[in-house]
Amino acid sequence: MDEQKPQPPAAEDRVCSRCGTVAEDVPPTWTCSVENGVRRYYCEACARENIRAIEGRLDSDWW
Repeated sequence: MDEQKPQPPAAEDRVCSRCGTVAEDVPPTWTCSVENGVRRYYCEACARENIRAIEGRLDSDWW
């Protein structure tokens, strides 16, 4: 039986900056944040867990 190794995300895939979840394109339920000039994406679960910090514009290092 061959073990399948995880595939690296394709260029058009988005990766959650907090938990590493991979999604094709950008789902409408994900949140985008620009921190220090870098665009970061957060999946729905991570965004919900940290919505107050996101709305308060705290960098992800603080949450």
